Amino acid sequence: MNEKEITDYIFIGSKPCEADAIFVVGGSLAEAAELAAELYQKGYADKLIIGGKYSVKRDGFPLPGYATEYDFYRTILLKNGVKSADIYGEKESGYTKQNAEFAKHVVEASGLQIKKALIVCKSFHAKRCLLLYQTAFPDVAFTVVTFDGFGISKENWHQTAYGRERVLGELKRIEEQCK
Repeated sequence: MNEKEITDYIFIGSKPCEADAIFVVGGSLAEAAELAAELYQKGYADKLIIGGKYSVKRDGFPLPGYATEYDFYRTILLKNGVKSADIYGEKESGYTKQNAEFAKHVVEASGLQIKKALIVCKSFHAKRCLLLYQTAFPDVAFTVVTFDGFGISKENWHQTAYGRERVLGELKRIEEQCK
């Protein structure tokens, strides 16, 4: 694949639309929960499903004061006006495939009916998130809403070694996790 093909394949974010729920993929960037709270406040959806323990690459959650990604995101959502009763989630997933699979268990256990959903994630993480959530929720129509995490965007990813590493790493993880 050349640079343009990689860009078009990986960076697939769209504008938000009305949905039944917003899924916030695990991570340690406040922007994810802040964007989800903004979408909630604007009325795009009234349920949020967050998840994550911490990355399988770590021995714990990297930010002091939080045990898990779930705890971190929940705190941000509450500070940004999301009602506690509208937040669902799990604290065990360690990577994106588990985020999707465990979110499925949360949705089923909670009795939520989801036909349309938003996924909030980093722009360079969008393709993998969509593929994995579509696998876990084959009957749900997803729209991916992104933010440029770690300063990596569709326009600049190829300009730094770090950007290339992250985006090309996504290609590898898509192959590994989306078999």
